[in-house]
Amino acid sequence: MSGALLLQSLILGLLLGGLYALLAAGLTLYFGVMRVVMIAHSAFLILAAYLAWFFTKQTGLDPLLSLFVTVPLFFAAGYGMQRALLSRLRPATLTMMSVLLTFAIALVIEGGLGYLFSGTQRRIQLGYSGASLELWGARIAVVKLIAFGLAAVSLLALFLLLKKTRFGQALRATIQHREAAQLLGIDTDRIAGFGFGLGLATAAVGGTALALDATIYPSLHWHWIGPLMAIIVIGGLGSIPGAAIAAMLLGVTQALLQIPMGTTWAQTVFYVALFATLMFRPQGFFGGRLAQRF
Repeated sequence: MSGALLLQSLILGLLLGGLYALLAAGLTLYFGVMRVVMIAHSAFLILAAYLAWFFTKQTGLDPLLSLFVTVPLFFAAGYGMQRALLSRLRPATLTMMSVLLTFAIALVIEGGLGYLFSGTQRRIQLGYSGASLELWGARIAVVKLIAFGLAAVSLLALFLLLKKTRFGQALRATIQHREAAQLLGIDTDRIAGFGFGLGLATAAVGGTALALDATIYPSLHWHWIGPLMAIIVIGGLGSIPGAAIAAMLLGVTQALLQIPMGTTWAQTVFYVALFATLMFRPQGFFGGRLAQRF
């Protein structure tokens, strides 16, 4: 393996890991605020990608501008879904029933996209779609850099929101100990709704970033849900920093394995790492005290 190829794989892995980290943060918020396993998260990711593609097709404008519509729309959808559907589930069976309910929502989204757009693969073509930058002999696509930048800015905004605002403090308190937060006067049901809204907002940003460089089709969400679930388990359920670290490490590992193994087999790293986590450290390799810092 040449040095340029190794460098290119490392950079691509970091760029991919950034997108994984953003989406895994959303899944962690769902589980943290209400112990809900959100199977439909990746379906909303693909829905956002389709909305970005449709926006560009209809207006001719850059798909990044669609975020001014999709982010508030997805936030409202997440808040409404938690308040209208998930909050009605019995606490004793919440985790199991949330899997079934959100699985059904994922199927509805996939079916709706298939009905509206058929199963034909779609791709956004932009003026900079084929552009690339050269760094020490490695060529990196501009769209990948933009997608990473979008993910990085979104994660920074989420970090500042959770660390520097009273709402963020209330949300972190709810994640760390829901009953104690209630005793302190925090409206945990309302906070849970906002947490779900933030989670779906990350899907809106991630879907738009994905649409910049990927071919999309309605069933693509099944390709994403496995790796994302593996990341939040490996990182430690409820730990946003743990999920981010796991996402970056697995993104780099996947990119390096693509060279000798190919794209399809390289994804097995997520499931091997998940198996190792469940066998040797079920609480996650990056959870514990780290979860308290975000």
